[in-house]
Amino acid sequence: MASADTTEVLTPAGRPDEIKAVPVRHPGRWIGAAIVLLIAASLVRSAVTNSNFGWDVVGHYFFSSRILHGLVVTLELTVIAMGVGIVLGVVLAVMRLSPNPIVAGASWIYVWFFRGTPVLVQLLFWNFVSALYPKIDLGIPFGPAFVHANANSLITPFMAAILGLGLNEAAYMAEIVRAGMLSVDEGQTDAAQALGMTRLQTLRRIVLPQAMRVIIPPTGNETISMLKTSALVSVIAYQELLYSSQLIYAENYRTIPLLIVASLWYLIVTTILSIGQYYLERYYGRGTARGQRETPMQRLRRNLFNFRHAEVETGRG
Repeated sequence: MASADTTEVLTPAGRPDEIKAVPVRHPGRWIGAAIVLLIAASLVRSAVTNSNFGWDVVGHYFFSSRILHGLVVTLELTVIAMGVGIVLGVVLAVMRLSPNPIVAGASWIYVWFFRGTPVLVQLLFWNFVSALYPKIDLGIPFGPAFVHANANSLITPFMAAILGLGLNEAAYMAEIVRAGMLSVDEGQTDAAQALGMTRLQTLRRIVLPQAMRVIIPPTGNETISMLKTSALVSVIAYQELLYSSQLIYAENYRTIPLLIVASLWYLIVTTILSIGQYYLERYYGRGTARGQRETPMQRLRRNLFNFRHAEVETGRG
């Protein structure tokens, strides 16, 4: 694209002739922007003027104690299930890369099973597991049992939700962690072994720190996805955010406003998680990406500095 700078060339008569470069115009961009703004304005106007949205009801229940309680439960489910998924996913990834075929095969079967069945089915399965095992015994396989428990009292709706979400997430995290570990050059592992490091030391000090740059972005996406997937827990009557909204609109029949309340809270938390993911990716990507993009705060400071500098130059002129 031509720049706005001016250059001087010599005419046949030997006199300098100033040429002003004209920036290339893009009318299609302005037309496209106008169409997008027109559609956005029409959608906003429709949402504001349509009384069926019930914005007064949305405002009334937005900070309702029942809604906030459901929000807290949703956050608890997200944090605990992701914790289970990340820890178990790392273990499964290490098992998958093990030279022992039995250990690697067991990890593959786990990932195959939990990724191959819907998480909704898994939640229902754990909620009704007492139909298969009325009593749960823990102990030495084919030997004596040390812990005896009733399945109905042990597998509560909360425990069923954690098992369903966490064990399913572990299968996906295993593949994410495995991909991150495989992204590290094999020479790093060879060098660590040459220094006398054990396999566990190599994994903890060499492989995983370098793999984090690859692991963090999809893990952030999985966390955001987990926040929304937790809404499936409503099918087992556990009172998270969506089920709290359902209980309220089952009483007052204001279905759409209560669904809007739940959606707005999901959007708020998702936005916060996205911002955290952005800075976490930036932290682990330092030293590897050439010319990292500025953060919003850095852009704001730079624009303010340029604005003040321009004012000073104008005053001097």
